Amino acid sequence: MIEERVGAPPRVSRALLPAGLVSASAIMLFGFQLSGWGHLVLVAGVGLGFLFRRELGIDLLLIGLGVAIVSTTSVEADVEWGAFIRIGIVLALAVSVPFLIDRFLLRRHVIRFPWRSREKKTRLEIAYLFAVPFLGWLILPFYFIRSGAYLNWPHITDLSELVRFFVGVNAVGTWDELFFICTCFVLLRRHFPLWQANLLQAIIFVSFLWELGYRAWGPLLTFPFALLQGWLFAKTRSLGYVLAVHLLFDAIVFLSIVHAHNPDWIPIFIY
Repeated sequence: MIEERVGAPPRVSRALLPAGLVSASAIMLFGFQLSGWGHLVLVAGVGLGFLFRRELGIDLLLIGLGVAIVSTTSVEADVEWGAFIRIGIVLALAVSVPFLIDRFLLRRHVIRFPWRSREKKTRLEIAYLFAVPFLGWLILPFYFIRSGAYLNWPHITDLSELVRFFVGVNAVGTWDELFFICTCFVLLRRHFPLWQANLLQAIIFVSFLWELGYRAWGPLLTFPFALLQGWLFAKTRSLGYVLAVHLLFDAIVFLSIVHAHNPDWIPIFIY
């Protein structure tokens, strides 16, 4: 659970340095495509974490393994069968390797995927589920079309490619929550206050989304979204809830990009 921590994390800790290096490596690897330097910073962050505290080093290593695995391939949007399978395998490994090491090698059971929490959702949380599609409808077409970011996704008209694109959008959205929230955020939360752990995971989250295609002024949207997802998970302790939020939003992402490439299709947006 998120509450499982290694001692009480201070407000400001020297552990922020190695954790910050691990997050910064994601910017270098995914944002600037600096493979060699990015991996060097990643190794430095993990090594410094072990130097400061063994448990910190282990948790940063698990995060670093996932980041390093993702960095082995381009995750730019592509619906060709080869890319579809390649990216799917790499993302699956990035989640499963840290999980399997934590569960079976370290026998800690820190990385978990709690589908439901025992607490009932508040009215505000339920209302937010209905608000998400509306917010996406209001914001996403304006962003994709006015910034030209939709061009980072292929122009698709073939039914088979549309199906793969829809599946890919939902699969990546699901992976985002499994890795950035249930893995990175949960591991960081053991060592840092909520706001610090959330900022650190959001940096990795947004860096990945940048490579995926959310460029131009996309981080102005994706960074608040990443922070909100971490905060919601901390409050609800439910993967099912944050995943529902993400997939509702991604449904509008799919429709917006398809419409941007084919303006006569799905003419339901205002931008």
